[in-house]
Amino acid sequence: MARKPLIGMNCDYRGSHQGTPAYAFLAAGYFDAITKAGGIPVVVPPTEDLSSIGEILDSLDGFVLVGGGDLDPRKDGFMLHSSVRPMEARREDFDRQLAREISQRRLSLMAIGAGLQLINVIEGGNLFYHIPIDLPNALPHLDPQDPSHRHSLVVEPKSILGRVYGEGEIRVNSRHHMAIDRLADAFKVTARCQDGVIEGIESRLDDWFVVGCQFHPESTAASALDAQIFEEFISGIQSLAAAPQTLELVAA
Repeated sequence: MARKPLIGMNCDYRGSHQGTPAYAFLAAGYFDAITKAGGIPVVVPPTEDLSSIGEILDSLDGFVLVGGGDLDPRKDGFMLHSSVRPMEARREDFDRQLAREISQRRLSLMAIGAGLQLINVIEGGNLFYHIPIDLPNALPHLDPQDPSHRHSLVVEPKSILGRVYGEGEIRVNSRHHMAIDRLADAFKVTARCQDGVIEGIESRLDDWFVVGCQFHPESTAASALDAQIFEEFISGIQSLAAAPQTLELVAA
């Protein structure tokens, strides 16, 4: 790929309230990380024109589904738990259609936090909606008093995360109370917390490049190693773009 890849990323949304206008927003860590990794970030707001999503994706080389509030269990046929704080419906409706089209197109994807949970649901998996109740013996994955809360991971060596972190114990920031329960068939687990909670996934499909993190490598509490996940994502996209050209040269 001669040019830098264009990487889309969704963003959060807050509706108008008591005279304050509605606005979309995104933590700078996401687009700063993509820029440093060699990509060009393209922020995609939750437009109400869902029919335009396809045209937006036509222009992109990859996408980052970012973290945010909770997915609404009722949209997947489950009851709303008292611990769930659903993201704004406008964002979730947009994100769900966005994720469906990313999946259908097999667009290269990095999914973080709620983005990881969303793509798992879209592909047929499901979620634990509150770890302390669903998995009472689990380690703490959220500390409301400490946004830099961390726990350790066990990483599969033959994976993207394995290339980034190598052997030995690693620690990542953690601020989630929902997690993957049943993993969708399209994915494989590449990292877990010691309590078994899934923290990293990749695609098991040959035609789809996906890396997913339940933790937040874009966070201000992230390490220099965490940032390398974005570099692996951009490098993977560039390799995929170069592959067809290489095959054509060999054939010639």
